[in-house]
Amino acid sequence: MEDIVFSQLIDPFRIGLIFFLLLTALRTRANMGLWMPLAMGVVFIAILIPLTTAATSTVNRFEAIGLGVVSNALILAVLLAAWTAFEKARR
Repeated sequence: MEDIVFSQLIDPFRIGLIFFLLLTALRTRANMGLWMPLAMGVVFIAILIPLTTAATSTVNRFEAIGLGVVSNALILAVLLAAWTAFEKARR
């Protein structure tokens, strides 16, 4: 299980999707808010990646989705912390 989470945490495609999810959520937060789009995006990405790579994967799909939500939340937390630090340093 640890190897699945580690491989998800270092997946550049997953990190890129979450990075651009954060950018999009920041640009639309006046209309949509911030937390609901981020939460739905984390779940969407966690479902999207295992479903598109299911033919080559040996991992149970539901386990990959569940661990993907955790991995996505960790990546998003790191990106949000970096964005918050950048905003505070800019002021």
